[in-house]
Amino acid sequence: MRNSPELARAAGAGGALLRRHVLYTEPMHVALLEDDADQRDLMAVWLGAGHTFVAYDTTASLIAALKQQRFDLLLIDWMLPDGTGGEVLQWVRESLGWTIPVIVVTSRDDEATVVSALRAGADDFLVKPVKPMELLARIEAVARRVKPGGLPILRMGAYDIDVSQHRLSFNGQAIALTQKEFDLAVYLFQNPGKLLSRDHLLNKVWGLSADIDTRTVDTHISRLRRKLKLDGVLGWKLVPVYGYGYRFDRVDAAAD
Repeated sequence: MRNSPELARAAGAGGALLRRHVLYTEPMHVALLEDDADQRDLMAVWLGAGHTFVAYDTTASLIAALKQQRFDLLLIDWMLPDGTGGEVLQWVRESLGWTIPVIVVTSRDDEATVVSALRAGADDFLVKPVKPMELLARIEAVARRVKPGGLPILRMGAYDIDVSQHRLSFNGQAIALTQKEFDLAVYLFQNPGKLLSRDHLLNKVWGLSADIDTRTVDTHISRLRRKLKLDGVLGWKLVPVYGYGYRFDRVDAAAD
């Protein structure tokens, strides 16, 4: 069906509806996991009417991307060539937690599949063939639940942390961080002056079930110290505590 008249008509009809669609929430950055090229192209057209997205066709490619960048929403198929939506959901909930919403899209509409997806951690479930306006409405409904009014920007000296937009800036300049670097930075800025053990940071940022050792914490701390210049010069200092962990201190001499 790829590049067929049917696909063109479906995309065109959806596009006509979407041109009249009013977006009632902030645009979301969506990861789309769909191995069927025709379905992927259709949903790409519809998502592009109000959101940004990146498309993937295997579970491995999506999981690799999630380790490097952040998304506001995951839109995933249930049956993939190298795994299942259930396996992706399990990895997401164990590795990224429950804050990122997930919508499952599949041709299977039996009760067992729906129940399995919801119990695995899906926030919503759509049965193919997907209708464009319904897809966007479901995305908006999920967005209202997870970001009902937006989170306030955390201002710590010259650093601004916008959790809802996954953005950390210094004097208005955005700083490029990986997902875990951002999560770790947020936790440190939320807990100034406290002694934080490596195990504690590992559990809070990576999750209790993370199969990694505490050297990962040291690696990310080193990167944050370099990227955010947390040596005291800019008002904040990330101090190692020998044999224990770290403490994140405000340096008064450089404070506002």
